[in-house]
Amino acid sequence: MIDHRYSHGAEDNRLAFRVVDPCVITCAMSGVAANRDQCPGIPYTPEDYAKEARRARDAGASVLHIHARYPDGTPSYRVEEYRAITEAILAEVPDIIINLSTGAVGIPIEERVQQIVALKPELGALNMGSMNYAKYSRKRKSLVFDFVFANPFSEIIYLLEQMNSVGVKPECECFDTGHIGNVEPLIDMGLLKMPVQFSLILGVLGGAPADPRTLAHMASLLPAASTWEVIGISRRQWTLVASACSLGGNVRVGLEDNFYLPSGFMASSNGELVEAAAHLVELSGREVAEPVEARRLLSLQDPPDRSAYPGASPHE
Repeated sequence: MIDHRYSHGAEDNRLAFRVVDPCVITCAMSGVAANRDQCPGIPYTPEDYAKEARRARDAGASVLHIHARYPDGTPSYRVEEYRAITEAILAEVPDIIINLSTGAVGIPIEERVQQIVALKPELGALNMGSMNYAKYSRKRKSLVFDFVFANPFSEIIYLLEQMNSVGVKPECECFDTGHIGNVEPLIDMGLLKMPVQFSLILGVLGGAPADPRTLAHMASLLPAASTWEVIGISRRQWTLVASACSLGGNVRVGLEDNFYLPSGFMASSNGELVEAAAHLVELSGREVAEPVEARRLLSLQDPPDRSAYPGASPHE
């Protein structure tokens, strides 16, 4: 049997459609909730983030979603930690697309967006609605945590105004179908510009269940010409990644969302998770997008604005 993965030249009979349907892979590197007691691969220091960024980029990631931490691993919402982490990442992988978080509970809204204004990433995460946010343990027969994730329109509008003031594209994170509907008035107000970038998050208790049929329904509700990715929480992530590939969406993996590989073994790094996602992308007949192609697909400026990082170059 001929292994067509390694055939070249005149004998190369790979199908042409593989080069016209790229898929953007985002890597969510750390989150804020988990620590190394739960997963040793989670980065803490800027140097850790840089090494993980290299592993993720080499495996196929074009976008990095970043929550900042102090060097001891506790969450930080300060510009200083975001700057140090992002500078270390860009020194290692200068062509990567940076996406900074704004999500938090109990943190003043001004502190949740200050890193966006100061550092001007290409993408800024924007939660599109309030919800119950919980985790249930079947073994314990009780909730592991339980809180309300509040994102009223007044805060969404404030975050959008701040992002727009520095030319950062919002990444609209939707945990349920109602969150998708919340986009429409913001488009009508001129605060959101088409095409909108959506992240469809499935698997959080209180939001949409981690089911491919739910993902297909959510994708069907998006405004025409939108771009979207799936964020699958915990082990069901891999079913949802495969589904998104089939539906024409992009995908996000990383130690923020899920620690485990399709085999059931815990990942030692973000790179292993991205590598598994890239394999699913290729098995679906699509190709993994490089950062230049990802910027085109996501309607981002190329080259990006790196004015907040003197000396950084996206073309090194």
